[in-house]
Amino acid sequence: MKQIIKLQEPNSLLQHRTQQFSNFDNLSNATKEELKQNILLEQGHICCYCMKRIPEKSFPYMKVEHYKCQEHFQDLQLDYRNLLGACTGNEGQPKKLQTCDTQKANKNLTISPLNTNPSCETLFKFNSEGEMSSIYDDEAVEKQINTVLNLNMQSLKDARKEVYYIVQERVRAESKRTKKDKPAFVKFLNQELKLWQSKTEGKFKPYCLVAIYYLSKKLRSN
Repeated sequence: MKQIIKLQEPNSLLQHRTQQFSNFDNLSNATKEELKQNILLEQGHICCYCMKRIPEKSFPYMKVEHYKCQEHFQDLQLDYRNLLGACTGNEGQPKKLQTCDTQKANKNLTISPLNTNPSCETLFKFNSEGEMSSIYDDEAVEKQINTVLNLNMQSLKDARKEVYYIVQERVRAESKRTKKDKPAFVKFLNQELKLWQSKTEGKFKPYCLVAIYYLSKKLRSN
């Protein structure tokens, strides 16, 4: 779950909200499209929960997620800070294969990609098998990872495992190359970290937090 810094909301959404009887369901197609493009821009084209690339190969290319669900928080249905971009979460597949917003439905979350104190990025750790867990062994966070969002579904673990392996191999190779030149190795780690923290052509790398976690841990030990 990568931290999201919200941009200024689209003017068309603001205008829609001022209209009588406005709600999310009667947004025009043009406003919905502008909303989606704004969300993709601020999220760097990755899902707000699993960090999968958006758009996916399947259609529709993304879901507008209400962090606080419409059923229980109707007053927030047009609040821009409550609107996030999620992958399709294997919609239409058996429940055990669904993830993210599709799995979450109307359940509540306490961890949020918008949190800054603490940042959501500081709440998770990843192992070499791609498993995501609470860095503080927090039962509530574990439940949200595994039950509410199903973020340890096997295909997600496999995708994160691949990122972990790629970064680990690059670090091992550089460690051998620099050998006892610790400053050079630390410089390499910082460069790699910056690469994974940054957007390329407006896009984050999918599952980037796996690499960020691994490289940050390496830096702390050096």
